[in-house]
Formats: sequence, C-alpha cells, structure tokens
Amino acid sequence: MMKAEQLLRERRGKRNQLIVFLAFLAALTVWSAIGTNFTPGALWGGIGDGAGFLFVDLMPPDTAELPGLIGPALDTIYMSFVAMVIGALVASVLSIFAAATTSPHPVFQVGMRAFSAMLRNVPVIIWTILLVASFGLGKLVGTLSLIIVSIGMLVRCFAESLEEIDLGQVEALRSVGASYWQVITQAVLPQFLPSLIGWALFNLEVNVRASTIVGMVGGGGLGFTIQSGLKLFQYKEVSMAVLLVLAIVLATEFLTNRIRERII
Repeated sequence: MMKAEQLLRERRGKRNQLIVFLAFLAALTVWSAIGTNFTPGALWGGIGDGAGFLFVDLMPPDTAELPGLIGPALDTIYMSFVAMVIGALVASVLSIFAAATTSPHPVFQVGMRAFSAMLRNVPVIIWTILLVASFGLGKLVGTLSLIIVSIGMLVRCFAESLEEIDLGQVEALRSVGASYWQVITQAVLPQFLPSLIGWALFNLEVNVRASTIVGMVGGGGLGFTIQSGLKLFQYKEVSMAVLLVLAIVLATEFLTNRIRERII
C-alpha cells in the first residue's frame, strides 16, 4: 500500500514538473517571438518576395558561367582539404595533452581544453575578418581561418576519443617500465587511429560548408564569387555557384562515407 502511494506521488511530481517545464518553455517562446518581432503574418508576408527571388531572379542557373566557376570551386576544395590535414595533425598532438587518460599533468589538460574552446567558440567568420585585416583578401586567409576552427573542434573530439580507449594495454606497458612516449605510440595511437580518421573526415565535410561563409567575407573560393555576384546583381551566376557548392558538399559526404566504411 505504501509503495503504491509512493509511486503515485512520484508520478504526480513528475507530471507537475513536466507541466511547469512546458509552461516555462511556452512563455520563453512567446517572449523570444516578441523580442524578434516574429509573427505568422510577417512570415507569410515575406514568402512571396522570397519565392520570387528564388524562382524568378535566381532561375535558371547560367550554365555558361560554369567554366569560370571551376577555379573558385577547386579553391574551395583545396582550402577545406589543407585545413583538414593540418588541423588533424596539430590537433592529434594537442589532444594528447587535453585528454585525461594521456595528459602528463592536469594543468596541461585544463589549459589545452580552454585553448581549444577559445578556437572553436569564436565563429569562423570572425576569424576570417580578423585575418583579413592582417593578410588581406584571398585563399590564404580562408585556409588559416578553417585551420584555426578545425584545430579547436578536433582537439575536443580527439580528446574524448582518447578518454574512451582501453586502459588495459596502457597499464600493461606501464607495468613493464615503458616510458610515457612508448605508451603513447604503442598502446594509445593504435586504438586512437580509427577515431582520428573518422573525425578528420567529418571535419572535411564541415570545412567544405564553412568555406562558403569564409569566402563571402574575403576568404576566396566560391563564397567570394557568390558575394561578388550578389553585389553586382548577377543572380544567374550566383545560382550556378550555389548549385556547385551543393554538388561539392554532396560529393564530399559520399566520398567520406565510403572511406569511413572501408577504413574504420
């Protein structure tokens, strides 16, 4: 009898908590909508203009511009790939100091995690704007921006993967007197390698998408072409460039998925 009453009280308590949470969520939604001037009427009023721009101004794509877009498209791929490779190499070293299982001291772990958090939490577009002021417009700026955010993202991902490895092999080597770096190279890296490849390939997909945003603020590639076309009202060319970005993103996802299936 007591258990039944206790279960009933727990259910009522959970139900009351759910009601309070839903009420808070509804109030927060209304408050946010008021703060952003979001109303169904405003949304409906902009649909017509948006549809006109999408299906009239942008369509059909100007296929005659395709040969001229090959160069910027290759630049986008180059920037994304170079940023992935350099970011993965640097992050693989830094993540050793950021993971609890491999860091030589907790101070290194805290400091490295804080450093990587700063790199990834500053949006890539901000890094690009800052680097443009130092290096000017161009592919170098876009590549550097992608490298910075790649390092920040991959250090965290790699560190979490290192913390999930089997510590049995690590302890076995330590018990026979292996040095710190012998443990890393012989027990940690063989287990860590599949995760390194998987996260690096995922980062390549992220870089391809981010490179378009980077290019629109001066980082080169298709993003710069899209931004220039919008300023010059060359909407048909912009449409072709957007379709090319979509094709690159889909092709990158397809290839990285196939590589993951075969290697990992």
